[in-house]
Amino acid sequence: MTALALSAPSAALPALVHPSDERTRMRFLEFFTANIRNPNTRKAYARSAADFLHWCEARGVSALPQIQPMHVAAWIEELGRSHAVPTVKQRLAAIRHLFDWMVTGQIMPTNPAHAVRGPSYSTKKGKTPVLSPEEARQLLDSIPTDTIVGLRDRAFIATMTFTFARVGAATGMEVRDVYVQGRRLWVRLHEKGGKVVEMPCHHTLEAYLEEYLEAGGLRDHPKTPLFRTIGRG
Repeated sequence: MTALALSAPSAALPALVHPSDERTRMRFLEFFTANIRNPNTRKAYARSAADFLHWCEARGVSALPQIQPMHVAAWIEELGRSHAVPTVKQRLAAIRHLFDWMVTGQIMPTNPAHAVRGPSYSTKKGKTPVLSPEEARQLLDSIPTDTIVGLRDRAFIATMTFTFARVGAATGMEVRDVYVQGRRLWVRLHEKGGKVVEMPCHHTLEAYLEEYLEAGGLRDHPKTPLFRTIGRG
């Protein structure tokens, strides 16, 4: 299924969202047409959703609410044998977002993908694996950016990608750790042992951070966490 197939007759849709249930079908289509604005993300998510749902159908699943975490975990494990880690992570993110949308639309009782952990890189002799430029771009492009949460997630992943920061150093950043110096945006990272690392941003990271800071109105709160939790009481 391509993004174009989403506007085609219902025969182009996976069997789990066939027109016998108009409400499910419309909610599914709305996820791609109304919820995702980036065409590249829409295409990637549509392909991932179709692959997973067809995989479920082949294993006897006949309705979306029947999908369990074990189905998602088995699919992810199978993908890991033939796909790169960033691709597997992207596909897991796609169905997580899709099922979140279906849960909020009361189509599914819970999101079976939430309990499933994506694959991680293994390290050997202290060497840190580095994403290729193509893999990094694919991962960043897969993140929906029509909400503040998406902008935050993209800026967070870009920070780690372009600065090689530890997760702990990135999550520990405050708004004031992103600052302008010599007409460029810089970041300040607090690494292990009290070590402070300051560096100029890659132009892509600079754009992502600026967009996130502007959308969140964070510049007026310099001593607050940069990558804060959003939408929880």
